[in-house]
Amino acid sequence: MVLRGVAAVLAATVSLTLRNWAIVRVNGDISAFLITVAFAATLSQSAFAADSGALLARGEYLVNVVAACGNCHTKQAPDLLPIPSMHLAGGRRFDIPPGIAYSKNLTPDRDTGIASWSDEQVIRAIREGVTKEGNLIGPPMPIALYNKMADDDVKAMVAYLRSVPPVRNEIPESKYKIKLHAEPTAKDVKAPPKTDKIAYGEYLVNVAHCLECHTPFAANGEPDYAKRAGAGGREFFPIERRPVRARNISSDPETGIGSWTDAQIKKAITEGINKDGKKLIPPMPYGYFKNLAADDLDAVVAFIRTLPPQKNRVEPNRSLDEYLE
Repeated sequence: MVLRGVAAVLAATVSLTLRNWAIVRVNGDISAFLITVAFAATLSQSAFAADSGALLARGEYLVNVVAACGNCHTKQAPDLLPIPSMHLAGGRRFDIPPGIAYSKNLTPDRDTGIASWSDEQVIRAIREGVTKEGNLIGPPMPIALYNKMADDDVKAMVAYLRSVPPVRNEIPESKYKIKLHAEPTAKDVKAPPKTDKIAYGEYLVNVAHCLECHTPFAANGEPDYAKRAGAGGREFFPIERRPVRARNISSDPETGIGSWTDAQIKKAITEGINKDGKKLIPPMPYGYFKNLAADDLDAVVAFIRTLPPQKNRVEPNRSLDEYLE
């Protein structure tokens, strides 16, 4: 998608160049040909710059907003806000039922990051859960959801990751109690059209991996998307020994968000304020989601509304201020 504009420019300028070369052969006047070559080079450079800018902008939006990659891959300060100097440098520890995981360094550092990885290797890690060395990636990385990410979008994300400042940060190896597996080879994947609001909303929810956090684990140590999608109840520990529970986001009117208005759901997603006015606690990434485009937010809410009701009453969390005391 990003290179189509470049291709169109090149096709047009090549055609013009060939016509002017024909004039040179007939009239012996090379000036028109040289002018055309210079014009073609300028147009091509402009097209490449424009498309590269669009690619980086899309990648930045996906990484820093929709996918909220920094929510796991950026270390946090004691107030649970991301540390800017450690942007995407990994190293966060996750003590979860499947094992102990450490988020990877996504910066282009040559020794501890992804600078030595090819684009294809980074894409395979994101969508299939296999590293450059052939090792398998486990939870909480939502590989099963990212397996459905469109080719254009994952390429944009990689382009953006290449552009961030490199940070040297050696990451410990993750240790799992469950058997890991790679996802199927992902290729020729396209995003649904935005005109199909629910399908596009599901696509965005997968990229945002909402159900990764809001779905209980099955017996195999993986989220039970088939039977308990959005039922909530999983515990997280932003601060050691202080649990935070993911709420039920299914359409159940009593224990989920079926009775919430669209405006209340949007406020929780983008501002971290629940229906009762209480400030939500990370890992709910409202600090990232606050920059969601309005039509994308509409699509997300439209899809969430379709989640089947799950009767599961989750103990409410304290407010953020109370949690941090």
